[in-house]
Amino acid sequence: MKELRVFPRRTKATPDDDDVRIGEPGLFDEADNVLVSATFTWDIPQAERLAESWMKVASVQLGGPAFGDPGGEFVPGRFLKCGYTITSRGCCNKCWFCYVWKRSGALRELEIKDGWIIQDDNLLACSEEHIRNVFSMLKRQKRKAVFSGGLEALQLSDWHIDLLADLRPAQMFFAYDTQDDYEPLVIASQKLREVGFTRNQLYAYCLIGYPRDNFDAAEHRLRQAKDLGITPFAMLYRGNDGKYNPEWRRLQRQWSRPAIIFSKQGAK
Repeated sequence: MKELRVFPRRTKATPDDDDVRIGEPGLFDEADNVLVSATFTWDIPQAERLAESWMKVASVQLGGPAFGDPGGEFVPGRFLKCGYTITSRGCCNKCWFCYVWKRSGALRELEIKDGWIIQDDNLLACSEEHIRNVFSMLKRQKRKAVFSGGLEALQLSDWHIDLLADLRPAQMFFAYDTQDDYEPLVIASQKLREVGFTRNQLYAYCLIGYPRDNFDAAEHRLRQAKDLGITPFAMLYRGNDGKYNPEWRRLQRQWSRPAIIFSKQGAK
């Protein structure tokens, strides 16, 4: 059975095999089944239009994180490009701005599939056995690991640091979403820098532009992360409809490109 996977837009994580389509069906597209998947809530209207268009080709299933799909066992290469892997879903935190706990529920560990880009919601909240098994899998890979999911600094323990120091991943992304995240991030950055990690390996997603945020406060948080020896990566809050102030977008772009951050902002 030929199954096509359709996405409203292409991202760096979108699969690129022959059974993937972006947007409307082409003149010669044929399939027995079509899966239309949307990640972002603001893509829901486009995904719904695509589902209607693709019904001319085959039966259509519409879903994805944007529609509240909690996700099951991870299938490599199906909805994320080969190399990405998800070893756990969900989170026990209930952050007001996050859909993970609403969509996927409490933390649950999955069967570990090979990959070098870890996309878990909150890997460090998993059991020690699971985490050690994830690191064993990463040691087998031919490419350096990337922890692209936001690692929670509050969960970081000394034995995690020992595993990271042994693995030497290319990149680790932590989360600095609210002021409560700052002190744990200070401790995490100190310990990780002590074992040799640099700003080229340490990153922090910094949420900006949410209700009642302001430019001075947002830039202060971004500079705080930079001053810790961490490369800040601004994430623009967009809400369900995806709308944003263009001024916030300009700030987000300025603080999501390391070359700009450490040239114009003045690296330390």
